[in-house]
Amino acid sequence: MTTNHNGTPQGAPAPRTSNWNLPNALTALRIVMVPFFVWFLVAGGTHGEDSMAMRWAAVVTFGLAMLTDKLDGDIARARNLITSFGKIADPIADKLLTGAAFVVLSMLGELWWWVTIVILVREWGITVMRFVVIRYGVMAASKGGKTKTVLQTAALIALLLPLAPFVGQWWLWLAWLLTALALLATVVTGVDYVVKAVQLRNRAVRGESA
Repeated sequence: MTTNHNGTPQGAPAPRTSNWNLPNALTALRIVMVPFFVWFLVAGGTHGEDSMAMRWAAVVTFGLAMLTDKLDGDIARARNLITSFGKIADPIADKLLTGAAFVVLSMLGELWWWVTIVILVREWGITVMRFVVIRYGVMAASKGGKTKTVLQTAALIALLLPLAPFVGQWWLWLAWLLTALALLATVVTGVDYVVKAVQLRNRAVRGESA
């Protein structure tokens, strides 16, 4: 009997990847880190005696959380541990973290509320849409979506870092430029996801009626 490279007989269905794996654990860890990040950021915006230390704690927590995002993706691809749960939970974890950052920065008066609202409507609207079309197939993150995440991350790090008092106002201009680019990418990729969702549904309907 001939077998595949993984030892299963040829023609037999490939073994299903368990959801209990390291990439999914890193995704869950990122979700757990969100309330700690929010706590540090809010405390860092009170302008108390320890506010600068708390602000830096928020920056470090955010950076570590985003690092887990890169690690879980790299490990999942390298070890073929990609699961449907991971495809859904990973972007949700990202949106919880970045969404919390945008909201708290707006609460602290460091970012316009309309920017946060546009981004949140797009982010959570696309997440809901993923669940709606999941009966037709799982929509994995696109290259444009990944670029959007990188731009949002860069913008948030620039906004979070308390460097303006030390290096000058040019740092704020850089942060706002990155925010504008992230906002543009967020809207454009949101439209792209809607188009792809419609195409996915149409292909599935044609296949069912064939």
